[in-house]
Amino acid sequence: MQYGLLGGKLGHSLSPRIHELFFRYTGKEGSYTLLETPEAELPERLRQLRSEGYTGCNVTIPHKVAVMPLLDGVADEAAAIGAVNTIHFTERGAFGYNTDYFGFGRMLAYNGIDVAGKTAVVLGSGGAARAVVSYLQAQQAAELYLVTRSPRQVDKYFYQIAPQLRVISYEELARLSGRLLVNCTPVGMYPAVEASPVSSEVSAAFEASVDLIYNPAKTLFLQQAQGAGKQAVNGLFMLVAQAVAAQEIWQQESYGSELIEKIMTELENCL
Repeated sequence: MQYGLLGGKLGHSLSPRIHELFFRYTGKEGSYTLLETPEAELPERLRQLRSEGYTGCNVTIPHKVAVMPLLDGVADEAAAIGAVNTIHFTERGAFGYNTDYFGFGRMLAYNGIDVAGKTAVVLGSGGAARAVVSYLQAQQAAELYLVTRSPRQVDKYFYQIAPQLRVISYEELARLSGRLLVNCTPVGMYPAVEASPVSSEVSAAFEASVDLIYNPAKTLFLQQAQGAGKQAVNGLFMLVAQAVAAQEIWQQESYGSELIEKIMTELENCL
């Protein structure tokens, strides 16, 4: 079986390693390759993958939105988010999914973070934030905030995802407290590890902080939360969980958190 990652510049990706470990631990046969593709060549690349018999591919920046009109169908969660990160090629056609949604959910569940009836805050307004906001909306967070440097310029699609969403500035964030604070920005990512998107006072106002960044394993953002005695979770479990969720679609089988933990432990030794 052939699989791959479809995107722009892909040299840094951990995806091949994650899927290789999946094949090793499950005994499934398959190869996973990087499919660097300029946006203008996206339609031709999809035709190529269909003709060459690929079972599926993951999709990353900058193609998560642009690929959608090229597909034969899109799952409900991907349609709601407005982005696809997984494609399944079948005899009936090519179908799109968003496993970031499920990966984020499994990460929260694994760490015992429940947002129903609670206040949740998302930092950043990019593609990852779409999936996170959509999941928090579905989990019935009582108050849901999106924090951005330019609230008036935020993509109006966020309000379709979560009608009760409140978009605020970082200055307004300083007055909030709640259950969950999620960093969907690249601030603090290697190599610029000495930065955090918020102050330590903001981190201390939330019971749990989740950073979608996984390199470094403990960003300054998470160090701030830990220093205040709060729960701190990095993005490695979500990265692996969304990859395993893609394999569940391709293999038509379910896998537990034990497999995600095994793969995550291997990756931690590499980072």
